[in-house]
Amino acid sequence: DHSYSLSSGTTSEELLRKLNEQRDIIALLEVKMKEMKGSIRRLRLAEAQLREEIREKDRLLHAASVGTRKRHGL
Repeated sequence: DHSYSLSSGTTSEELLRKLNEQRDIIALLEVKMKEMKGSIRRLRLAEAQLREEIREKDRLLHAASVGTRKRHGL
């Protein structure tokens, strides 16, 4: 796969085949990269939603604890 590993008798046909194989690999990796970017985007959105849920639950718990303290005169 590297120029130094090719024998001096490598034909143009063999080089073209190797080039096409490398292009296929690159195309496949580009598709996978796009898929991973989509996954990352979805995970970031899910994380943001979960963080917002946690903040809301924390606000509710805090409000409930303040209300309980006020009722008990603390």
